[in-house]
Amino acid sequence: MPNIKSAKKRVKVIAAKTMRNKAVKSNLKTVLKKADAAVNTGAADKAEAIKLAMKKVDQAAAKGIMHKNAANRKKSQLAKKLNAAQ
Repeated sequence: MPNIKSAKKRVKVIAAKTMRNKAVKSNLKTVLKKADAAVNTGAADKAEAIKLAMKKVDQAAAKGIMHKNAANRKKSQLAKKLNAAQ
């Protein structure tokens, strides 16, 4: 445990950011799984699911939770899946 006041504050700030990042990552994974399931089952709302997944990927990249190239790669994969299913 740190003794310096600024180090104590950093511990608190990092813990808060970690919780926020974990929540965003978890939500992103859930949305991606739902989009994948929608495409695989041929659901009627698969385009909407893919669109939402792409939006969440963009948001994660904007917040720095996901690298921008990884986000673009994931969006490309989603688009490829959607086009193959149609």
